[in-house]
Amino acid sequence: MPYLKASNSKLCLVLGMSMVSSSALASPQAFMSSRSFAMGGTGVAIAHPSAASANPAMMAADQHDWADDFGFTLPSINARVADEEEVVDQIDDIQDSIDGFDRLVSDIKNTPTQGNVGELGQSAGDIRDRLIDFNKDTIRANIGLGLSFAVPSKTLSVGVFTNANLTATVRGELSNNDRNFLNTLVDAANTQTPDAVKSLVENAATDQDGNISFDSRGRVLASAVGEFGVSFARQLELSNGQPLQLGLTPKYVELRTFQYTESVSGFEDDEFDGDQYQTEKSGFNVDLGAAYAFGDEQQWNAGIAIKNLIPMELKSAASRPDLNEEIRTLELNPMATIGIAHRSDFHVVTAEVDLTKKEAFGFEDDTQWLALGAEFDVFRFAQLRGGVRYNLASNDDNQGISEEAQLTAGIGLNLFGARLDLGALFSDADTGAALEFGAAF
Repeated sequence: MPYLKASNSKLCLVLGMSMVSSSALASPQAFMSSRSFAMGGTGVAIAHPSAASANPAMMAADQHDWADDFGFTLPSINARVADEEEVVDQIDDIQDSIDGFDRLVSDIKNTPTQGNVGELGQSAGDIRDRLIDFNKDTIRANIGLGLSFAVPSKTLSVGVFTNANLTATVRGELSNNDRNFLNTLVDAANTQTPDAVKSLVENAATDQDGNISFDSRGRVLASAVGEFGVSFARQLELSNGQPLQLGLTPKYVELRTFQYTESVSGFEDDEFDGDQYQTEKSGFNVDLGAAYAFGDEQQWNAGIAIKNLIPMELKSAASRPDLNEEIRTLELNPMATIGIAHRSDFHVVTAEVDLTKKEAFGFEDDTQWLALGAEFDVFRFAQLRGGVRYNLASNDDNQGISEEAQLTAGIGLNLFGARLDLGALFSDADTGAALEFGAAF
């Protein structure tokens, strides 16, 4: 399972500025191959020699004759980041302001003067304004990693895969105590004597290092889902002569939550990945898939995939109830997607839609995707891909990063059976990329 480890205090604060949300949280988005990533997230109605996780039934569908014996992916990586308010840059500026503020407080405690009192008032006002601007600003990261191996066949296809997905939402929360204290300090610096300001800072609450503590909280909430599955598929011939593919994937699933809440002044590097902030649960689950080929030359494919047939849930840790950190529930619910595709030796065009809605994780949109994707083959050695998808469940009440329309593009390169797939994603909020190495013969 993936972990995040902070290497310095600024990175820790980036991951620590998170959120309080509803008590029911959805799991990360399902893993997708780089090909699927570049084609708008589509995949339930298109064949791929090593991608059994999208729809196991498609392993038994017609493959290219130059890639129908076996295929493997080693590895497939994709990532998306949404940072609408440049959160990382804001945190760097806040940290610099706090460092300067601490030095001024130390000077005033030793030798209060009208000059350093005036500078302290300006510094306090600067921190207050930055914290107000930063309040509820959000960053979200999605990371996926997968490996797979499959032997496609119309009689009995077998595939093995493992993948892991992590979603982390990071958000800041301004404390009214901090706002009131900083307002008081600004007013005192402009209206009171240096000795009065010295008394004010000496009586303020301090942290373990003796610096004035801030109650503004950093919150990070992350969920991760790891899978290991074995997929089986078989093609049947219907009475009308058209083929029907059926697929089944029994799999082992591990869920993890990570919830860390701490005041800005108390955030510690070595506590970030502590066991007390994590929970985990594992169990067996099942994916089902079906596909139907039709048309004069069976150029059309219709597919359906139902992921996570058995509902699972996991409660998060709540190590800081004094900071209003509540127990939340991570839910892994059944998800159904249908799609249709038209294919030839030189192209694939596909459309699909989620029949079920995935509830938002943290401060982001619910998702229910309607997607279009296309691939154009250039003499087998290269594939040009593109896609677009629209979130039918996007709403104005997400209180964070919205996900509406996304554009994707990519390229596949093949040489003597080895392949390299690249993908990119763009939207008003998200930027993403995908990379995959593999082979098919």
